[in-house]
Amino acid sequence: MPYVATADGVEIFYKDWGPKDARPIVFHHGWPLSSDDWDAQMLFFVRRGFRVVAHDRRGHGRSAQVSEGHDMDHYASDAAAVADHLDLRNAIHIGHSTGGGEVTRYVAKFGEPRGRVAKAVLVSAVPPLMLKTDANPEGLPLEVFDGFRKALADNRAQFFLDVASGPFYGFNRSGATVHEGVVRNWWRQGMMGSAKAHYDGVKAFSETDQTEDLKAISVPTLVLHGEDDQIVPIADAALKSIKLLKNGELKTYPGFPHGMLTVNAEVLNADLLAFVKA
Repeated sequence: MPYVATADGVEIFYKDWGPKDARPIVFHHGWPLSSDDWDAQMLFFVRRGFRVVAHDRRGHGRSAQVSEGHDMDHYASDAAAVADHLDLRNAIHIGHSTGGGEVTRYVAKFGEPRGRVAKAVLVSAVPPLMLKTDANPEGLPLEVFDGFRKALADNRAQFFLDVASGPFYGFNRSGATVHEGVVRNWWRQGMMGSAKAHYDGVKAFSETDQTEDLKAISVPTLVLHGEDDQIVPIADAALKSIKLLKNGELKTYPGFPHGMLTVNAEVLNADLLAFVKA
């Protein structure tokens, strides 16, 4: 399987499908998943002639389960290692949830300065800041994320099952159709990764203030968010991010959940394609 070694020696697994001379689209997955979470998008775009690339974040999926570096700076530098190794240029970087934070830090710190990024997409993404602070009074209190950590440490397998079968895909909403295969696939991806990476990752996605990253991005950036997102509330994320971006476009979806890329893939893929081709 293909791996690239980062500057600090971590082996990062990646997928690279499609013609090597085609326009590259790079996908960045959410917590606590893997590049497999992008199957619906990678198959959609590779069938349309694009080069599609996705990696497993350190400690997630098939990448090395290292003890340290589970923070947004390392996530971004690991993504840069993949982009540099494959010499990806004029790329569109698409990130979901925590992966949206990774894209934001990557584009601001590596992608634009190195001339490798043409566009970015933030889907149900965590920036600018999820945590409630004096400067961000609308955020979620620390106790919410402490609850995530406790549930993970007490019984990660049950916690992951509860998240996937409940709020992540909106399966806890009245009248929702529960897709058992989707729940099992989420759980499978999560349990492939390292408990420590997932535990430390809660701090990364909840406490990283990416206000300055968003301000630094000048490439066209599409912000997509479900209006019924129970994991990353739209008011704390997309509605704030769009005000900070120099060249941003916002599209919201009534009733769509956090995991809309999977359960509403037909709608999202069409919108992503339109933005990529614009």
